[in-house]
Amino acid sequence: MAKGKTNKKKQNIKPRVHEELRGFEVSIDTFGELKSNLPIEKLNRFLNENVDDKKLVNRDDYQKIKKTKKKKI
Repeated sequence: MAKGKTNKKKQNIKPRVHEELRGFEVSIDTFGELKSNLPIEKLNRFLNENVDDKKLVNRDDYQKIKKTKKKKI
């Protein structure tokens, strides 16, 4: 019985999110497609501004590339 109670408590906990993404929800339908309540363009814009690209971080010209991406958006 104690196990069931802890599972219910864990299901009600909402993760902490960035202020710009408050209310963002994503789910996977029966066909394996991602369903979101946030337009993909807005999500991509947020990720471009706030997350470093792991593949490009070690490049010497990464800062230059990062600046040009911000100008395009």
